[in-house]
Amino acid sequence: MAFRDAALAFEMVARTSVGREFTARRRVRLGDATPNGRLRLDALARYLQDVSNDDTRVSEWSDPHWWVVRRTVIDVHEFPKYMEEIDLVTWCGGLGSHWAERRTQIVSLDGRVLVDAAALWVHIDQDTMQPSRVPHDVVETLTESSGGRDVGARLLLRHKLFAEANARTTPWPLRFSDYDAVGHMNNAAYWEIVEEHLAEHRDLRAPMRAVVEHVIQVDPGQTPMRQSVVENNELDLELTENGTMHSAMWCGVLS
Repeated sequence: MAFRDAALAFEMVARTSVGREFTARRRVRLGDATPNGRLRLDALARYLQDVSNDDTRVSEWSDPHWWVVRRTVIDVHEFPKYMEEIDLVTWCGGLGSHWAERRTQIVSLDGRVLVDAAALWVHIDQDTMQPSRVPHDVVETLTESSGGRDVGARLLLRHKLFAEANARTTPWPLRFSDYDAVGHMNNAAYWEIVEEHLAEHRDLRAPMRAVVEHVIQVDPGQTPMRQSVVENNELDLELTENGTMHSAMWCGVLS
């Protein structure tokens, strides 16, 4: 698999339990669960977005809005279940000049860590829409919990799948509901593609890792195609249009 080594080499840093942490509690509802009752990955991605947004607002950051997700890595140790109450605990896992890594754990009420997630958020300038330095007050808020860890923004999944002899090309039709208030395909909608893979490979379950990287946003009116390779239930996938890669994904067993 083209992406496997890079995806599994990603370091999911441990919780420091120092500095700023934010916790939110929620229940897995009907619209978040599969017919078998496990939490879907696209719903999980929405949870991560929501707790991130809630944290920045409570923290009263000087610039809480102008951040975009570059990459999300999700390690599922055990899928949360329908109607289960869970806690989402989030903190800073590392800082860079123009970005920060947000770590989030989903924890059962009896203390079991069900999911680990790490999302790389890039700070952008609202006028130029280009990466800009993390504001000073945000750095001050996050430094202690980051433990001084530096993170980069280089993409992990850099291989081109269209050159693979066994790559399969299929359309990915977009719906009105895939777009958000920013005007492009919402980050959680990309995870529906990974969910389609899980639906077709029911023996791929926890413990598992899934990675979604965002390269160029998908705008209304575009018609992306999936370039995918599946081996031993693992998924390598690129979402492309006319040779332009919008995102790359990997999903497989967490070793």
